[in-house]
Amino acid sequence: MARFRLTKIYTRTGDDGTTGLGGGQRVEKDCERIETYGTVDELNSVIGVAAASGIDTQLVSMCQQIQNDLFDVGSDLCILEEDKQKFKLKPIDVAKIKRLEDWIDALQESLGPLENFILPGGTLGSAQLHVARCVCRRAERCAIRLRRDETVGTNVIEYLNRLSDLLFVMARFENFCKQKPDVLWDQKA
Repeated sequence: MARFRLTKIYTRTGDDGTTGLGGGQRVEKDCERIETYGTVDELNSVIGVAAASGIDTQLVSMCQQIQNDLFDVGSDLCILEEDKQKFKLKPIDVAKIKRLEDWIDALQESLGPLENFILPGGTLGSAQLHVARCVCRRAERCAIRLRRDETVGTNVIEYLNRLSDLLFVMARFENFCKQKPDVLWDQKA
């Protein structure tokens, strides 16, 4: 495995409002591609906060794998499609999406059926996982907007869509593990 070494944190190359893509192209820092993988990076950080908040160890393990996957999603988004062959970048694997689905199914087995809308809350960890779910949905919307004008890597949008579903179930599972009921939406409140 190649070693990565970053010797200097600041480069001053972005002082003009541009940044470099993985293939070396310079783009404006507020372009849709940067917004998309920046939101994926934000999601990765929010999941890190959830994992550090004291959630169930099974969920922490899932979060750690998800964070690695999201780094791959970010890499996929920061390299233009025409450069992916040159850099031998593999697309997001369908097996990663299947793993998310398997986790959803496994966690759902412990949970009762959802008979009402729920609000973020219960435990701190559950609430944090709901925040991650919301950021994940935003990342998905960004990727869909990007796809209107540029090619987006195979399975990126599907991965984000399935991940948001998983984060919802993880939030419910965290409350279940801590024996805290989900916060139900009261339509009469």
